[in-house]
Amino acid sequence: MHTFLAGLGTGLSLIVAIGAQNAFVLKQGLLRQHVFAICLFCAVSDAALIALGVAGAGAIGESVPWLMPVMRFGGAAFLIWYGLRSFRAAAKGGDALMAAANGKGMGLAAALATIAALTWANPHVYLDTVVLLGAVSARFPDKLAFAGGAITGSFAFFFALGYGARLLAPIFARPRAWQLLEIGVGCIMWAIALKLLLG
Repeated sequence: MHTFLAGLGTGLSLIVAIGAQNAFVLKQGLLRQHVFAICLFCAVSDAALIALGVAGAGAIGESVPWLMPVMRFGGAAFLIWYGLRSFRAAAKGGDALMAAANGKGMGLAAALATIAALTWANPHVYLDTVVLLGAVSARFPDKLAFAGGAITGSFAFFFALGYGARLLAPIFARPRAWQLLEIGVGCIMWAIALKLLLG
């Protein structure tokens, strides 16, 4: 149980930080669009990466030196594009954003493609799950329990974020709140892109 709780705490401490992935999950939770599918995708992706890290796959980066730079610049390009999209949406005004929120919105395939890019094209995700969690798990003899704790934390966090977002619905009944959300998402995307480009 001690090892499971250590994995749970370590996993949560790494995932709770606001990032591109979390911002998208929050936004979709507010829109109440494809929440289950997006939360499940994030949690299963995390589970796969945590399992790889605990199994010792962190050494892959050392054996394939060109992989991380390609992912870094590719991820930065996607984040710049997505951030620009958010700023353009904010410039249209809160009323337009509220109308879009109450309308059809993004289809399931497009939403899953976006979250896949935000998850798998972001080197920070690999750093947190494969490298850091993999390194911490080496301190524990029962790696399976550690991985189980970290994976449980990931599932709990993403579903709490996705479905808990609706508690903010009264705040987002105002057009200005939607504008501020899009500006905030754009800033997060560009800040992470800058971090990636600066190494």
